[in-house]
Amino acid sequence: MVIKPARNTTSITTSTTSHGEPYDALVLDAILRQSLVTVRTLGQRGMRVAALETSAFKLIPTFSSRWCQHSYIAPKYDQSDEPFVEYLKLFLQKNATRMLFTSADGTLEILRAHRAEFEPLTRLAIGNEAALEIATNKDQTLEIAHRLGLGVPEGVTLFSRAEVKEALKIIGLPAVVKPNESWLWGDQHGVRLDCALVATSDEAYQAVERLTQDGGSVLFQKFLTGRRESMSFLYANGEMYARFAQWAKRTQPQLGGTSVYRKSIAIPDDIGPQAELLIREINLDGYSEVEFRRDADGKPYLMEINPRLSASVEVAVRAGVDFPYLMYQWAMGERIDHINSYQTDKWMRFLEGDMRTTLQALQEQGRPGVTDAREALLGFFGSFFVPCNYDYVDIHDPVPAWVAAQNLAYRWNFNRKEKLARRDK
Repeated sequence: MVIKPARNTTSITTSTTSHGEPYDALVLDAILRQSLVTVRTLGQRGMRVAALETSAFKLIPTFSSRWCQHSYIAPKYDQSDEPFVEYLKLFLQKNATRMLFTSADGTLEILRAHRAEFEPLTRLAIGNEAALEIATNKDQTLEIAHRLGLGVPEGVTLFSRAEVKEALKIIGLPAVVKPNESWLWGDQHGVRLDCALVATSDEAYQAVERLTQDGGSVLFQKFLTGRRESMSFLYANGEMYARFAQWAKRTQPQLGGTSVYRKSIAIPDDIGPQAELLIREINLDGYSEVEFRRDADGKPYLMEINPRLSASVEVAVRAGVDFPYLMYQWAMGERIDHINSYQTDKWMRFLEGDMRTTLQALQEQGRPGVTDAREALLGFFGSFFVPCNYDYVDIHDPVPAWVAAQNLAYRWNFNRKEKLARRDK
């Protein structure tokens, strides 16, 4: 079976061709899972939706969705955002588009930086700038959370490798090193920064050096071992329109990356009010996800705020909280639906990510936070016997799941060949 995943894909050279009818939405970052969810939920409501990605890689599941009207490949923005910005502006001038969705830190920062240029052309589904300035900076977020009485992990802010020695004395090991801002523009390029778990002083020095080499700062925090739970909201005009809670049983990487096996849960009595208080204090309108990690005694500590559509949002949609559609209503200035309840105990699984986190557990036995090998294997295989929905899989839109499987097979084969080539050198 031959699949053409990038149906109606338009390349850089021809992307400004108008397709007649206006788009209700253009979804950026098409390669991400949440972008596929957005295309599906809006398309099922009869909207015309297009998707855009900066990668020329052909196997992009969102492009193959039956509800994706057209697919576009834009210039990359990791070296300079100027080509991407000019492309997007020209696209919006040629193709009437009611609103833009973003799902990645990089495109969020671009839309923020060029808001004045894009807002005359379309609606942006992003929060107000004052709130985003706080939400995208962990230092500022934690400072406000501490003032409000929320649990904040013990930690110190570092700007260079030279400060690690003192941080080790204060926090100890193991520890977590987090960039204060997930997307950082260096002198020559933009870079997405991820947190790192460090178990030795050498690892601490290396992590801090890597995460501060382009400028910026990091948080050196105490490592917490309890459950990871999060609250998601749709907030606007001083009113909360939707609330949703989930528990990430497994993440990739295990430290606390993207959720790969998660469940909808009732709003916890502690983090529910705490997260809402924080969102109201910051006045962060639109969609946001507030993440917490519990310690060994069950006390919750704030990790971060994610002010864009998160990869785990599909479990909320499946449970009855259609955040992409609520965001559309909000950004378009329409009446926003109030969602007062949802289904709990709805499981959602990202199979590729779950495979990776299980393999990682087997390879990193003995490291802090890594699941025991037997427990990891039992958890992975046992999850097949639990009623569960899977990312990409939708009986009404089957092709993206097949494309995602092809994508996985291609990348695993490519990585295997690269390893063999390095071994043979």
